[in-house]
Amino acid sequence: MNMKALPTEQRNTDTVQIDEVSTLEMLHMINNEDKKVPFCVEKHLGEIATAIDAIAEKFAAGGRIIYCGAGTSGRMGFMDSAECPPTYGTPKERVVSLLAGGLAAIGQAKEDAEDHPELGVEDMKGIGFTKDDVLVGIAASGRTPYVIGALKYAKELGAVTVSISCNEDKNSPINAMVDYPIGIYAGPEAITGSTRMKAGTVQKLVLNMLSTGVMVKTGKVYSNLMVNVRLNNEKLVQRAKGIVAEITGAANSEIERLFVQTGSDVPLTIFMLLTGLSEAEARALLAKEHGHIKNALAAYHCAK
Repeated sequence: MNMKALPTEQRNTDTVQIDEVSTLEMLHMINNEDKKVPFCVEKHLGEIATAIDAIAEKFAAGGRIIYCGAGTSGRMGFMDSAECPPTYGTPKERVVSLLAGGLAAIGQAKEDAEDHPELGVEDMKGIGFTKDDVLVGIAASGRTPYVIGALKYAKELGAVTVSISCNEDKNSPINAMVDYPIGIYAGPEAITGSTRMKAGTVQKLVLNMLSTGVMVKTGKVYSNLMVNVRLNNEKLVQRAKGIVAEITGAANSEIERLFVQTGSDVPLTIFMLLTGLSEAEARALLAKEHGHIKNALAAYHCAK
């Protein structure tokens, strides 16, 4: 493998003196590089949108989203999947992350684990990956063997595959093998080859878009409000009450009464307040629309 040919290994001519300047000048150099990232991502919104639509279709049908990566790329996947349950109320089994080297590699780098494609296959089999799931392979270089192994396995099963890399070459290994390649290069790193910097930021922004887009399209959000937030502490309980009040205009006393009745089910409480239906009627109609409040409201008004 010719490492020097990889985009992520190129040397940044704007930061060659980073070890000679003042601390403030050093930070300006790093910040100037970081500023480039969102503009580079913007050029690829069409590709990201197409991937979101494909993932949302599978997710709505009951499939899982599986992230797979090594090193920083894998940790970015873990960060995103960990936030889906508290933010959108999704069971932790619905958005899963695989990391070369396993959970231990989250806090302690295990660089050698990424060199084994068979470990990617093994981890995929370990979670019972099926053709109904979606695999998102994350690799800054676009050629990580662990990710390639997992993607090959997913392709053999006929599953939808997506790649997130910082390599825009359509013929790079993971871009060439997936259904929906997302390759975004934001230029050489401030520290040559340190892909935890701009490349990691690219991946974070794209993952934010993928998971947020899928959750919006599958009804986990009402307007721009987190109606499926898990009420795991008092702050979140108060946030949920505020969300219900914002959408329905109901008094706090009425919201608290329905929280007791529904077991603090935020979407159900909102739907009952907006329609006047009984708990049983509202629960049945919401279930029919897979918890999507606006779809359930449309069905309710259609039936009137």
